[in-house]
Amino acid sequence: MTSGQSSAAGDAPPRTRVLVVDDEPGLVRALRINLGVRGYDVTTATTGAGALRAAADTKPDVVVLDLGLPDLDGLEVLAGLRGWTTVPVVVLSARTDSADKVDALDAGADDYVTKPFGMDEFLARLRAAVRRGAVGASGDAEPVVETDSFTVDLTAKTVTRDGAAVHLTPTEWGMLEMLVRHRGRLVSQKEVLRQVWGPAYESETHYLRVYLGQLRRKLEADPSHPRHLLTEAGMGYRFQV
Repeated sequence: MTSGQSSAAGDAPPRTRVLVVDDEPGLVRALRINLGVRGYDVTTATTGAGALRAAADTKPDVVVLDLGLPDLDGLEVLAGLRGWTTVPVVVLSARTDSADKVDALDAGADDYVTKPFGMDEFLARLRAAVRRGAVGASGDAEPVVETDSFTVDLTAKTVTRDGAAVHLTPTEWGMLEMLVRHRGRLVSQKEVLRQVWGPAYESETHYLRVYLGQLRRKLEADPSHPRHLLTEAGMGYRFQV
């Protein structure tokens, strides 16, 4: 395990700490360089055991985790992290099967980036994960979330569109509220079903299609081309402001 330079002394803001867990030297070097020049403080680990030690020692703001490690499966590392921390975890993996992605999300990953990937996309997802982690660390998400089409008030449990109240059923509200509270994050189908309907409904994916369709018709300017209530086929849903 190696560590990046510490943040500058004085009044400079603390650097965002990133733990990169991968056993590909070339990729680790590329990430260290790209993250370092953008002001991140980078720590690396090449094994699952090393990753868990590094996370405990450095308390990172975000973890980039490969699933194919030499000693532990990445999902085991993720489970170990989730036993004591809610730090955002971005999975970086060559596994492209949707089942692998869903398993990672169900285990607590915040996002999943498939190798090979574009550095710009990866950095954007990393920044989004860091922002979500900062919101979680400082308390609940902002009570009012605005899009260019509608406004959601999480405290009052109301939705308005063009200044008029939108009536939602309790189930529609439950699904919307969950996605809004996890905005920007990919939420798996099982996670939505478990939280909104209950554990007994984890296989009832047709419920999701029906209710998401209803929400889009009520809230999206163009329901057939949604901008905010997004589907990622075979994986889950994402609310984008």
